[in-house]
Amino acid sequence: MMTTDKQIQDLLDFIDVSPSPWHAVETVVSRLEEQGFVALSEKDAWDLQPGGRYYVVRDGSSIIAFVVGEMLISESGFRIFGAHTDSPGLRVKPRALSVTDQMVRVGVEVYGGPILATFTDRDLSLAGRVSYQTDTGHIADQLVKFDQPLLRLPNLAIHMNRKVNEEGLKLNKQTGLSLILSTIEGQLGGRDFQKLLAAATSLNEQQIYSWDLNVYDCQKGALWGERQQFIADSQLDNLASCHVGLQALLKEQSLNSGQTLVCAMFDHEEIGSETPKGADGSFLPDILERIALSRKQRREDYQRALANSFMISADMAHAYQPNFPSAYEPEHKVFVNQGPVIKINANQRYTSESVSSAVFKQCCEQIQVKWQEYSHRTDIPCGSTIGPMTAAKLGVRSVDVGNPMWAMHSIRESAGAQDHLDFIEVIGNFFTKPSLLS
Repeated sequence: MMTTDKQIQDLLDFIDVSPSPWHAVETVVSRLEEQGFVALSEKDAWDLQPGGRYYVVRDGSSIIAFVVGEMLISESGFRIFGAHTDSPGLRVKPRALSVTDQMVRVGVEVYGGPILATFTDRDLSLAGRVSYQTDTGHIADQLVKFDQPLLRLPNLAIHMNRKVNEEGLKLNKQTGLSLILSTIEGQLGGRDFQKLLAAATSLNEQQIYSWDLNVYDCQKGALWGERQQFIADSQLDNLASCHVGLQALLKEQSLNSGQTLVCAMFDHEEIGSETPKGADGSFLPDILERIALSRKQRREDYQRALANSFMISADMAHAYQPNFPSAYEPEHKVFVNQGPVIKINANQRYTSESVSSAVFKQCCEQIQVKWQEYSHRTDIPCGSTIGPMTAAKLGVRSVDVGNPMWAMHSIRESAGAQDHLDFIEVIGNFFTKPSLLS
C-alpha cells in the first residue's frame, strides 16, 4: 500500500505522463494490466468469467474497465464510476504551419473552454496521436509526445497594452493564438510538419496522413503551501477524478468484493460528449449490455440490473477563492481539503437529488470522511458533467460529486492533497458496500 506522500506523487506522475486523452488511456491501460486486467475488443465475441477483470478502449481515448462480480447482475446491478479524460485547451489545425514576418507558427483551434490567458508565457509542447499508412497499406495510429518545450505564446508587453491589468488579457481566437515554433531559415515545404512528427516517432513523413495533437504545459506537477497541503498541475480537471476511480477500483477489497464494478473514462466531455466515444454516445450502454449478455442474462435481466445500479459521476468542483467572494453562492461555499463535494442543481445540470446525495453522504460518513455541498450562483450559468446524459440514457440513479479546486480550466490548476486521498477511500467504500439502497 502506498504511503500518503507516494499516493499524491503518484497522482502528479499519472497526470504528467498523460498530456493528452490518448496518453491518459495508455497510462490507465498499463496500470490495469499490472493488476491482471485483460483487453477486450468490441469486434470479438466475449466469454466473461465471474471474478474476471477486463477493459475496453474505444478510439484510443475512452476506456471502460470492469470487474465481473460473483453475484447475479440482475440482483446486484452495476456499481459505476464515471469521469472524463479530456481537458480544455488548444488543438493543432490540419494545415499546421504558417510563415509570417520570418516566424514559423503553429495554428491552433480552441478545444472546449480554457482560460486562454493562462497559455501565455508557458513552456508548451505537443502530444497526441498521428494516423499513418502501414507497409501493408492499412491505416493505423501511433502516440506521439514531444518531451522538450517546443512552442510559446509570448505576451504583449505592458507598454503596448497599458490597460491589461485593469481590463484583463484578451486573445482573439483566430488571430491571437498562433504559437511560435521557430524563425524561418530558407523556404518551408508543404510537409514540414510531417517531418517534425516523423522525427518524434518511428515513422517517415510520407506515411503520415493526419493527427490529433494537444498543446500541453511542460511544467511538472508540484506540491505547494506551508505544509505542502496543496497540489498544482495541468488537467486536474479531470484526470484527478480518473486517478481516483482507478485507484479505488484497483484496491484489493474492490477487486474481490463480489460486485460488478465499472470504471468508465470518456473523451469529449469538454465539448458536449455527443460523439461515439463520448458519454452521450453508445459506449457505456453497449458495454453494460454485453456484460449482461455474456453472463447469460436475458434482456429483462439487463433492465433489472440497470434498475439496481448506481452511478457516481466524478468531476471537479469550484472551491471558494476569498479574493473573489462575489463569484460564489454565499451559503454554499466549499473549501479545499474539507472533503469531496456533492454538486446540486435544481435544473439537473447535475444529477444529484436527495436519495443519491444521501447514498454518497453515507459512503463518506461510514469511513469518517467529511463531505460538502455545492450550489452555483443562480444568476451565473452553471456547468454540467457526464452525469445527466449518462443517467438519462441508462435510467440509473446517479450523484454528481468532485473534489474542490481553484482555477478550473486554467493551464495550471490547484486542489487539495487530502481531498484526493479521501475521495479514493470514499469510492473504495462505494465499490465494496454490501448494499446502497433498500
